[in-house]
Amino acid sequence: MLKQFLSKLPRKATKLDSDESTRVNSLRSDSSAVKNHRPHGGNNSNTAKRTSSSAVFPSSTVAGIEPLLPFKDVPNGEKMNLFVSKLSLCCVIFDFSDPGKSIVEKDVKRRTLVELVDFVANVNMRFSEPATLAMCRMCAVNLFRVFPPNYGSNRGGGENDDDEPTFDPAWSHLQLVYELLLKFISSPCLDAKMAKKYIDHWFISRLLELFDAEDPREKDCLKTILHRVYGKFMVHRPFIRKSINNIFYRFVFETEKHNGVAELLEISGSIISGFALPLKEEHKMFLWRVLIPLHKAKPLGVYFQQLTYCVTQFIEKEPKLASTVIMGLLKYWPITNSQKEVMFLGELEEILEAINMVEFQKVMEPLFWRIGCCMNSLHFQVAERALFLWNNDRIVNLIAHNRQVILPIIFPALDRNSQSHWNQAVLNLTHNIRKMFMEMDEKLYLSCHSHFKEEEAMSSATVEKRKEAWKQLERIASLKPVIGNTAVLVSPI
Repeated sequence: MLKQFLSKLPRKATKLDSDESTRVNSLRSDSSAVKNHRPHGGNNSNTAKRTSSSAVFPSSTVAGIEPLLPFKDVPNGEKMNLFVSKLSLCCVIFDFSDPGKSIVEKDVKRRTLVELVDFVANVNMRFSEPATLAMCRMCAVNLFRVFPPNYGSNRGGGENDDDEPTFDPAWSHLQLVYELLLKFISSPCLDAKMAKKYIDHWFISRLLELFDAEDPREKDCLKTILHRVYGKFMVHRPFIRKSINNIFYRFVFETEKHNGVAELLEISGSIISGFALPLKEEHKMFLWRVLIPLHKAKPLGVYFQQLTYCVTQFIEKEPKLASTVIMGLLKYWPITNSQKEVMFLGELEEILEAINMVEFQKVMEPLFWRIGCCMNSLHFQVAERALFLWNNDRIVNLIAHNRQVILPIIFPALDRNSQSHWNQAVLNLTHNIRKMFMEMDEKLYLSCHSHFKEEEAMSSATVEKRKEAWKQLERIASLKPVIGNTAVLVSPI
């Protein structure tokens, strides 16, 4: 078994793939210099330990140092070389689909990862360039992988919310690799100017691809790591934003399948909260072209909370965007999906709490026409949620100041509800709102009532006239029956 493990270990620094090899070519000379560097001195009491462990990982393989030695057993000057050796040891990948396979080797790797995490958390020396390269290589070998087609049953999350997520059987190792990468990026001993050459666009792109994993534990780790990368490497910030946008574009306009939309929106929310004022055109385009179209996707319920947070962050930053957002919501209003209508109404309430009077007046007519339609919905949750808007004092204040426009729009919906809606809760809420308008402006209310009755009478007269016209046509047609293909001339009524 140990021989099998030995055969998997590289005699030279591990290559990720042809792209990775090209990417790190310029540093091979530096890393080879580290490999050829041998430790000077050392403790004779560790000879037996070195001899026994060399059967698993020979000392000549990487960096000239026995990787199974503890960090405390080597002088400070050699600890970074030992760090590189241990990282190379962890580049060996195992098959976790069979729990009984390579048990000893898996345990060696796990204990090495634990030791590396502890070392990075407590290191007091600057990480060298070869060490940074070795860290990125080890993370790439262990983490970056392509998910199979039709991966899991939860992709998109909209129709299979009750299904259990898929948990990666290799998580015992993946978790340690993620923890190691997080501590490495967060370490004050990492020089961001040097590290940006290795934690580059390729590395960040591969990290973002991993957000499509189904394991929620992995997505939580990725979310924290990407936060740290965005905070530490300012030069990569535009690329990170652009790459996240591209994932959203593909999700909205092509696939509607991605397991990490909620987590990516959570990251975007943190990024938006840090935008400086006035907002750049690039950031406004993100609102118009990404956040608002995200409302139309089928799996909206999976990421609705995070999406609402992002939208409200924009409105808090720049209140005049509220009217743009409301018009966007009306454009994508889910008239055939009651569950999504309830969510849209909830988001509208949050926006109306933050909107100013000028922006409200720009959109109040189409907005309350749509709210009136929701009030008449036969789905009681939609009707109830629309009527609940009047429980919000801020919204009632906006309505009161613009009642001359709003009441005539929604009065027909209120009257229809009170006459024919089947749900008692909706009837009670409708009665309360009618009473509120009566107390607010009795003269306007009576005027709207009178106007509505006149329109209703005219509508009834039109319907009766149309029925009578059809009866006359039927009577005339009965007197002149059609024979064969002969056309019949009907005199005008």
